[in-house]
Amino acid sequence: MKNIRNLKIGAIILMICTLGSCSKDFLDEELTNQYSTDYFETAEGIEALAVSLYGNIRWHFGYEWAYGTTLYGTDEFTNANDLTNEMWNTYDNRFGPAGATPATGAANKNATSPSDLWDQLYYGISSCNTIIANADKIENESVRNRSLAHAYFLRGYNYYRLTAQYGGVVLQTEPSQGIVRNFTRATDEESWEQVISDLRNAYEHFEGEVFTYGMGITWTKATAAHFLAKALLFRSSERNNDWNSEYIESDMNEAIDVCTYAIGARGALANDYNDLFANWTGIDSESEQLPEILMAAGHNADESTSGRFGNRTYNYFTPQFSNFSGGWVRRGVWIGGMDFQRCRPTEYSYAVFDHVNDARMWKTFKTVYGTNSLPDSDIGVELGDPGIVMILNDKNDNTYNGYNFGAYLQNPNWTDDAGRLPEWKLGNRQSQNQGSLTSEVGQFVPNVSVLYQHGEYVAPKFKSQPISNFFAGINKTDDGSRFAEKGDAHRDVTMARLSETYLLRAESYVRLGQYGSAMEDINVVRRRAQWKAGENRSYYIDGSVAFENNSLNEGSAAENYINSNLNMNTYYLSNPDLAVTTEESDLSLKSFPSNLPPEDEAVLAKVGASSDYERALHFILNERTRELLGEWQRWETLSRTGTLITRARAFNAEAAPNITANKHELRPIPQSFIDGLLNEDGSNLTGAQKAEWQNPGY
Repeated sequence: MKNIRNLKIGAIILMICTLGSCSKDFLDEELTNQYSTDYFETAEGIEALAVSLYGNIRWHFGYEWAYGTTLYGTDEFTNANDLTNEMWNTYDNRFGPAGATPATGAANKNATSPSDLWDQLYYGISSCNTIIANADKIENESVRNRSLAHAYFLRGYNYYRLTAQYGGVVLQTEPSQGIVRNFTRATDEESWEQVISDLRNAYEHFEGEVFTYGMGITWTKATAAHFLAKALLFRSSERNNDWNSEYIESDMNEAIDVCTYAIGARGALANDYNDLFANWTGIDSESEQLPEILMAAGHNADESTSGRFGNRTYNYFTPQFSNFSGGWVRRGVWIGGMDFQRCRPTEYSYAVFDHVNDARMWKTFKTVYGTNSLPDSDIGVELGDPGIVMILNDKNDNTYNGYNFGAYLQNPNWTDDAGRLPEWKLGNRQSQNQGSLTSEVGQFVPNVSVLYQHGEYVAPKFKSQPISNFFAGINKTDDGSRFAEKGDAHRDVTMARLSETYLLRAESYVRLGQYGSAMEDINVVRRRAQWKAGENRSYYIDGSVAFENNSLNEGSAAENYINSNLNMNTYYLSNPDLAVTTEESDLSLKSFPSNLPPEDEAVLAKVGASSDYERALHFILNERTRELLGEWQRWETLSRTGTLITRARAFNAEAAPNITANKHELRPIPQSFIDGLLNEDGSNLTGAQKAEWQNPGY
C-alpha cells in the first residue's frame, strides 16, 4: 500500500460512516458525527471522500464473511471441523434471511449473516452518490474526473457484488435525505444495466494507468475495464438466460475490447507465479506493486488498516496443525497463518492440477511444516526435521498403499513402516536455484498424509472428528509480519489480476464460438504456470518469509522461524516415479476444446460436459481454479455460469445433500431489511408484500 498510507485514512473512514451511518442497515441515513453534508459539497471534501472509497473495500477481508460469501459451498472449498460458517457451505436450514446467530443455529457469534455484505456495500454506494451528485462543484477538470472515476467505479463494483449475490436489488443512485424506508426492487436486467453503466462511466473517466493515490494500489482505467468485462459476462451468462439473448453478441464484443485495453496497458504477467503471493517479504514489498495486480485492498502498519478494518484472511486456509501434530509443530507469528481450518480444499482442488507439470500446484499448497517442538525426544526427530508432511499423489499412484498414515497422537502404536517414508526427495532450503536435493531413506515423520491409497481418496480420513483437520492448505494469505499471533495482517489482499483478464477474454471468445482465440489467451496463462528451465521443483516459499524483516525475529522466535519453515514441498514424494529434473515443463494446449488434458477430461466426464461449448466453459472454470484458487470469487463465478449446483454436487460432499436449484444460486435478502420497509403511506408491509421481496425458496 505504498505512498497512500499518509492520507489520513482513519479520519476519512469516518466520512463513510457519516453517510452510511454505520448502523445495522443502510436505511438509516441520519448524520451522526462532526462532519456535515456541507463539507462534502466542497471540492476538498469531495476529493477526500473519493480517497476514502478505498476504505470500503477493506471491509471485505476483515472477518469471516471474506470466505463465507465467496468460497464456501462451491467445488473448491468445504468446511473442516470448525463450524463457524458451516451453513454457508452446507446450505442447510440454518442458512436463511433471518441471519446467523447461535439463536438461529449458528455454531458461534462469529457466523456471517446475509445482511453483512448487503449493509456494507450500501455504505460505499452512499458515499459514491454524494460524490457524483456534487462533482460539478469541482472546478479543476482533472480532479473532477478522477473523483467521478472513483465514485462510478466503486458504485459499479458494489452493485456488481450485490447483484451477483442477491439478484435484482435496490438501485439507490441519489443521496438520501433523512431516513428512507420505501423502496422499489429493481429487476436483474435493470440492476445489471446500472452496474454496466457505472463501470462504463468509470472506464471513460479514468486517465489511463495514472496511479493517482499511490503506486500499485489505486484503481485505474484497466481496473475499470476488468470489472466492466466481468459485468458484461455476468449479464450474458447462463443465470440470466431468461432475458439476456439480445445482449450476448454486443456484450461479448465489448468485453473483448476492454480486456484488450487492460492487457495492452498493463503488459505481461509476472514472470513467476511465486512473485504474486509467495515472495511477499513485508509491508509494501515489491510483490504488491506488480503491474499484473489490477485491484487490491490495501493494508500496512497504519492503525487505520487494523482492527475492524484489518486483514484477517491469514486465519482461514491453514489446517489445524497445532492440534493434530501432537505438539511437534506449534503455531506462532513465525508461521504465516493461524490454524483456524476454515477452508479445506476438496478432492477436486487437488485433482484438477497436472501434478507433474503445473508449478502453480506446488507454489500454492503448503505441504511441509518443520518440527519446532519435541514432545518425544526418543524417536529420532530433531528440531528442524519435517514434522508434518502432506503427499499430494494422484489417483493412479499405488506407492503408498501399504502405509499406515495419520497423525502421531492418533496412532500411538507405530508399526515398523508407519510414518516412515521410503525415500525423501525434499528440496534443500539453501538451494532454490541450484536444484540440489537431499535424500534420506526411512526418515521418521510424526504426521504424514496422502491423498490416495488403492485409488480411493483417503485424505479426509486422517484425524477425523468427524471431518479431517489435516489437509494441505493454500498459502496466498500467509503473513509473517504480524506482531502478535492473532494480530492484524499487513499485506494487501489481491482482488483482481491480469491473468484473470486473459481468462475473461477467453470466455468471451468461447461464448462467440471463437475457440482458437480463446486457446491463445488460455495458453498465455498456462505458459506462465509451467516449470522454467533450471527451476528446483521441490523448493517452496510463502509469506512467512516476511518474518525475516519482523522486529520479533530474534532469540527463540528466530529459531522457531528457521525450524518451522523448511522451504520444501513434496513434489517428488507425490510423484514417486519421476526422476529428479530441472527441465522446462509444457502446459500449452494443442487443441481446444477437444483432446484436453486428462485431469480436465475427468472433471468434464463427472459434470457431463459434452458439447464443444460445455467442454470449453468447464475447462475455463478448471483453469480459473488452477490460477485463482482462493481468490474470493468462486461462488459468484459458478452462480453466473449456471454451474454451481452441478459442480457443488459433484465435488463438495458437505454441500451436495442440500444445495437446491432455483434457490441457492442467489442469497437470501436480509430479513432485517425487509422488516424495516414501509409503504408510501407509512404503513408496514403485509406478509404477502414481504414475501414478494424475498428470493425464491427462502
